[in-house]
Amino acid sequence: MSGYFIVFEGGEGAGKSTQERLLAEALTGRGVTVVRTREPGGTPAGEEIRRVVLSPEFAGLDPRAEALLFAAARGEHVARVIRPALERGDIVICDRYLDSSVAYQGFARGLGPVRVRDLSLWATGDLLPDLTVVLDIDPAEGLGRFDQRDRLEAEPLEYHQQVRSAFLTLAEEDPRRYLVLDARADVSVIAAAILARVVADLDGDDDGAQG
Repeated sequence: MSGYFIVFEGGEGAGKSTQERLLAEALTGRGVTVVRTREPGGTPAGEEIRRVVLSPEFAGLDPRAEALLFAAARGEHVARVIRPALERGDIVICDRYLDSSVAYQGFARGLGPVRVRDLSLWATGDLLPDLTVVLDIDPAEGLGRFDQRDRLEAEPLEYHQQVRSAFLTLAEEDPRRYLVLDARADVSVIAAAILARVVADLDGDDDGAQG
């Protein structure tokens, strides 16, 4: 593929949406075609699954069922949106991807990170991001930015602390493919660091996206 796949990860309230928007605007200003999307979601089926997995109406959803729903939405998303965009040579910016499942279900739910990762790799045909940006924030601070919480945001603080630890562990295991930034830093400073990394990768990457 000739495209480039960027994923934003991190705990709740880390400011992913703001940084995704700023990056998309900066790249578009350079004449690049950008596809901005999210998980779960990105397709009609994915958005319906999003409603189920995030709605407080379904509190107590079995962890295995939860992991399967996320993987199902991800498989549809990759097939219908992400892979076609990469094949066109576009840059894809996605709010959450495989690592969220590994962190939230694999680690925090105790289903096992390898098992959950393998499930998503099967669902997506082994598509991995070229770059994963982790916006790191203390869960207590991030959750404090919400007046209302969805089903996952409403989990106990300990759960979110495990999620944070999981993201940092994943980044440590493969530092070449990750950029970890302090989400408490100034918005413009974070945006500049992300853009610099993306531009450097694009200037030096002739292999395109993985998968």
